[in-house]
Amino acid sequence: MNNNAFEILKKDIQEVIDLLANKQFTEANFKLADASELLDEILDLSADDEDLIEISRYQVLLNQLQQKVNNSI
Repeated sequence: MNNNAFEILKKDIQEVIDLLANKQFTEANFKLADASELLDEILDLSADDEDLIEISRYQVLLNQLQQKVNNSI
C-alpha cells in the first residue's frame, strides 16, 4: 500500500485528537468517520502482511477514539 495513504490517515487521526483536546466533539466525530472510511479503503487495497499489521493498530486506535467521542457527546 502506498505510504501516502498512511500519512493521510495519521494526519486525520491527529486532527481527531486535536479536536477532542479542544472539546469539539461533533467535529471530532465527523473527522473520525472520515478516518475510518480511509482505513477501510486502505484495508480493501492491502494484501501485504506489514500493511495488515499496521491497519490493525489503526483500527484499535480508532476504536479507542470512537469510545472517547461517544463518552463525551
